[in-house]
Order: sequence, then C-alpha cells, then structure tokens
Amino acid sequence: MSDTQQRIDDLVKNNELVLFMKGSASFPMCGFSGRAIQILKAVGVDTRANLVTVNVLEDPEIRQGIKDYSNWPTIPQLYIKGEFIGGSDILMEMYESGELQKLLATA
Repeated sequence: MSDTQQRIDDLVKNNELVLFMKGSASFPMCGFSGRAIQILKAVGVDTRANLVTVNVLEDPEIRQGIKDYSNWPTIPQLYIKGEFIGGSDILMEMYESGELQKLLATA
C-alpha cells in the first residue's frame, strides 16, 4: 500500500464519518460537494463536530488516491464507519428513501 493509500485508509478507518470533497464543509468548492454537505446537515449531522472533511483540491495525491481507493471515479465520497457509501447522487437517493437517516442513527 502506498503512503497516499495508507493515509486515506487511516482517515477512513479512524473516523466515524469522513467526506472527501472539493473545499470544506463551510465553503464547498463544487455543487456536488455542497449538495453532500446539505444532505448531511438535513439529516442532523453537525458538520463541524462530527464530520471529518478532506479537501482533495489541496492534495493531488489524495484527489487521485481516493478514486483508486474506492474504485469510484467521482468526488465527493462519503465513508461511514470505514464503509464507502457513495457520492452526492447516492446520498440524495438514500436521504429520500430514509436509508441514510437509519445508517447515520447507528453511526
């Protein structure tokens, strides 16, 4: 495992809720990342206290590395308890079905 993959693995496994995104929770730098933050807020996640965000724009190795790590081509990417959940479209579908709320209730 490369150093970048190890850093990603440590972030994912050592934090309950991790969002790899463009920008930050307080200043998303793309619409999809902003949408992911809004969905998480809508289900009651305190994005300042309970969410670790990783700004992929600050680190090109992480930006590519997270795509390789998850085998998922787009950002944002949400991980809950070490498990890859998906991007903003999947989060929206899960939110609308109530599945995201249930998943986060157990987190």
